[in-house]
Amino acid sequence: MSKPGDDEGAPEKQAFDALERAVAETLERLKAMSARVAAADAKSAELGEVVQRFTGDGDEGGRILTRLKQLEAENVDLKGRLEQGREGVDRMLARIRFLENQE
Repeated sequence: MSKPGDDEGAPEKQAFDALERAVAETLERLKAMSARVAAADAKSAELGEVVQRFTGDGDEGGRILTRLKQLEAENVDLKGRLEQGREGVDRMLARIRFLENQE
């Protein structure tokens, strides 16, 4: 038989349990993210060494990465412009077809 006071605090206990689960999950994600950052840092250092061996310039790796990011941004912009151009051509072709059908 349960005591009358047993049900008291049940919502609080559920809330604390949920909070504990959320904290545990967050800590696991943080641990995984830290491992990924460490792996990325190691890879970056390794790539920096490779670039330095080939170019003889330790700063060249940073310049190459900066240029790569610029080129990737330009590529995204150009793809967007190309898509806009295609859409404009498609609209013009639709109008031409419409006008041809009117004759």
